[in-house]
Amino acid sequence: MDRRNRLAKLLLLQRRLKELHEAKHAAFLKEAAAAEKEAADLAERLDADDSLSALFPDLYHQRIGRALVRRDQNRKRAAEEAEKIATANARANVVERVHREAVRKHERLTEEKAILDLIERRLKPGGAE
Repeated sequence: MDRRNRLAKLLLLQRRLKELHEAKHAAFLKEAAAAEKEAADLAERLDADDSLSALFPDLYHQRIGRALVRRDQNRKRAAEEAEKIATANARANVVERVHREAVRKHERLTEEKAILDLIERRLKPGGAE
């Protein structure tokens, strides 16, 4: 397998890795939003007149606190994934540039070889004129 093919496979791998981090980032943001909504819903119920929160206020506060902790944790994980996305994107860009250079070099060498073959045939006795 030549360098171009290895670089093409590496580029594909880098792009898939970036997509994986993007999917994880989106999932963490979704989970953070859900936890925030849960905390808001619980706080709304806590203030409602017909709520059982008067009987169990500590339970409501604990659940709200846990939801807010989950929100913060998921936001932190989303931020970490955003950094990984940036890193994967930078790596993919480098590999893509190197791959393009390898393809251009291969094409240039192929053209040079074809020209040399043509020149050799013309220089041989009885070659095409």
